[in-house]
Amino acid sequence: MSLLNGKVVVITGASSGIGENAARMLANQGVHLVIGARRVDRLEALASDIRADGGSVAVQLLDVTDLEQMQALIELAKNRYGRVDAVINNAGVMPLSPLEALKIEEWNRMIDVNIRGVLHGIAAGLPVMKKQGFGHFINIASIGAYEVSPTAAVYCATKYAVRAITDGLRLETAAQGIRVTLVSPGVTESELAESITDNEAKEVMKEYRRIALPAAAIASAIVYALEQPENVDVSEMIIKPVV
Repeated sequence: MSLLNGKVVVITGASSGIGENAARMLANQGVHLVIGARRVDRLEALASDIRADGGSVAVQLLDVTDLEQMQALIELAKNRYGRVDAVINNAGVMPLSPLEALKIEEWNRMIDVNIRGVLHGIAAGLPVMKKQGFGHFINIASIGAYEVSPTAAVYCATKYAVRAITDGLRLETAAQGIRVTLVSPGVTESELAESITDNEAKEVMKEYRRIALPAAAIASAIVYALEQPENVDVSEMIIKPVV
C-alpha cells in the first residue's frame, strides 16, 4: 500500500499540465484530492476519470488571486476529509515579452497569479496546518527562479519571489511539523507558452522549448517529495531535461 494512501492533498492549477498529472498520480496512490482551477469543465473531466478509476476527488472553481476562493478550497478539503496534509501551489502564468514592449497588464497578471496566488495558498493553508501540527507545502517555481533570460524578466522575478517566499516559510515553520518544498522545473511541456502575445517572445520560446520534459516528470518529483517519511523534508528540487 502506498505511503500516501488516505492523505488529503489540495492542488491549484489542476486543469492541465503539471497539476493535472500530479492529480492523476496521487489519485492512483489513494490520495483524497481537492482540485481547483478557473476552467471547471477541465477539472470535472479530470475528476470523472479519477472517480472512474476508484479515486476520491472534490472539485471547486478557483482563481488563486482571490483569497476568499483559496480559503474556500482549503475549507472544502477540511470539511470533507477532516484535515489537509499538503497544499501544492501550482497555478501560474507565463506571458513573456521584452520589457520595452510595456505589456504592463501582463506583468501585473504574472505578479498576481505567480506571487499573490502562492501567498494566498499559504495564507489559507498555514492556519490549518499549524492547528493540526503537521502539513506540507509544495510550491512550484521554475528554472527561472535561478537565472534570467531575455523576454522573461518579469516572469523570472515572480519565480525568484516564490523561491524567497518558500525559503522564508521553511525557516519559520520548521519547528511546527510543517514541511516545505520548492520544485523548479526546467522546460516542461505545458500550455503556459500559449499565453504569450509578443511575437519576439513566441519565437524565442519556440526554440527554447525544442527539448522539453513531459509534465509527468515534474509530477513524479512532487509525489517523491510527498511520500518521504515525516522526519524528511525535501527542501528543493531542480528538474531539467537532458540536452
